[in-house]
Formats: sequence, structure tokens, C-alpha cells
Amino acid sequence: MNVLPAQNISFKDFKLIGFYTLGEWRPFLFLPFFLMFSLAITANSILIYLIKSQKSLHSPMYVLIGVMAVLDLIMPMFFVPNMLLSLLFNLSGISLTGCLIQMFGLHFIGTFQSTLLFWMALDRYFAICKPLYYHKCMEIPNFVKFVVVPVIRNGLLIVTMVTLAGRLSYCVTNVIDHSFCEHMALVQLACGDISINNIVGLLAAFLITTTDFILITISYVVIFSSVFRSGKAHLKAINTCITHIIIMTLTLISALIAFLSYRIRNNISSSNRIFISILYLLFPSCLHPLIYGWRTKEIRQTFLKFINNAKVFPIKK
Repeated sequence: MNVLPAQNISFKDFKLIGFYTLGEWRPFLFLPFFLMFSLAITANSILIYLIKSQKSLHSPMYVLIGVMAVLDLIMPMFFVPNMLLSLLFNLSGISLTGCLIQMFGLHFIGTFQSTLLFWMALDRYFAICKPLYYHKCMEIPNFVKFVVVPVIRNGLLIVTMVTLAGRLSYCVTNVIDHSFCEHMALVQLACGDISINNIVGLLAAFLITTTDFILITISYVVIFSSVFRSGKAHLKAINTCITHIIIMTLTLISALIAFLSYRIRNNISSSNRIFISILYLLFPSCLHPLIYGWRTKEIRQTFLKFINNAKVFPIKK
């Protein structure tokens, strides 16, 4: 392993050594992360199948839930398999190109999830607060107005962040103290000035995730006000919205802690920082199918019907 820096050398291959401080206990992390990965893949695959196969679930709200399930299915695939191989077999090598591709995938899908939650909040806003205009507002030509600007914002910031990282020379070391290619985990290994990378990374965190969270919170505050004024007609919406806000708050806090831990002096250990990063990337993929799937009556009934129809039929002689 090359760890001695040389000013005329720029490493093109790296090693991801996340959780190395755990020593001989490190391989034991394979089982919980493998179970979480299996849950995310299985639950989201079932959710996608149910929404795709059931025509009654083709309304805007369920389509958005289906898109969320697709993102939750793709997100773990970008980093969990490599992490599991590293934990169990110590296979931790990755090229700079592979690292940048992984970085782009993780950050773009992560920001897309945040923006999708905002769209889902808009859907609930129109359904509860503007029911007479719901179908008109959620028609594709009208809804695209709420889609284009956030997607362009996300794409420009993430592409800029990854492109700037790809232009750096990495001569400090080729060992990344992480389980996947998080932006600052890689950038801090570069020689030279990385202040612009810091700024762009912070802009991505605050202009995308934080802004979406604020807009989502405002939407839910308006929804709550409308529900309280209307009595018990939409009381179950409050329970669902509160759950959404709790999950989003935990995700946002863990994401900001992970981003800021590289930029502010702190006593967070390497293993804890990596766990926090995994918390905001992997945990939502496991929890979203339960929150947006099982807790939604129509999807739950479709799933139970699917299970009943999947029973083994007697074999004809």
C-alpha cells in the first residue's frame, strides 16, 4: 500500500478501509449490513411490483411512492456490495474513476430523494388543501413546473462537485478512511487548495437538502392547519406526515453531521462518522417501504392480496 506522498505523483487507485479501528471485530459488521441491504432490496422490489401491476395504484401519489422505491433500490447498490466485500474479505480497492462514479451516484440519488420528498409533500398539499384542483395540478404538464428547476439545480451542483474532485491531484495517500467514496473523504487526500471543493460541497448540502427540508416543513405546516380546521376528515394524514417529518429530520441531521465533521474540529471517531454516513444513505432505503408502503392502506391491502394469491395450489394429477 502506498502511503508516502510524493509531489509528482497523483494516485489513481485507492483503498477503502472503513471501520479499520474495530480490528478483528470489523468482519462482524457484515451480517447487520447484509441484512439491511437484503431488506432494502426485497422490500423496495415488492413495492415497485405492486404499484406497477395494480392499476388502482397508478394515481400520482402512488407513482411518486414507486419512484421513491426505485431510488431506494438503486442507492444501496452503489456502495453496499463493495462495503460488504471489504468487511468480509478485505477487498477494498477502487479506481479514481470508479470512486468518482460512486460519488456521483450516491450524491445525485441522495439529493433526488430529498427533492422527491418535496414533490410528495406537494401532492399531499394539493390533495388535502386544494382537493378541487388536485387532478389539474398533478397533471404532467402542470407538475413538470415543480420538477424541472429542482432537477436542474441538483444536477448542476452534483456534476460541479464531482468534476472539481476529479481535477485534483491526490498525492497525500491512497487510503480513504471510509467505506465508500464520500466527497470530503476523497477530497481531503488531495494536495493543494481544496477550498472551492469545500464551498461547493456545502452549497450542495444547504441549497438542496436543507432547502427541500424547509419547503417540505412549510408544506406540512399548511397541511396541519388545514386538517385542524376541517376536523377529523383527514386526521390519519397527520400521523403519516409526522412520521415523514421524523424520518426526514433524522436523515437531514445525520447528513449534515457527516458533511460538517470533515470541516469543523470535532471528537467524532472515524467509525462513528462512517456509521452516521451509512445512517443517512442506507437506513431510509429500509424504512421508506414501511412508511410509504405498509402504512398506506391501499398498498397494504394489495400486498396482502398478493400474498394470498401466491399460495401454492394443489398439483393436478
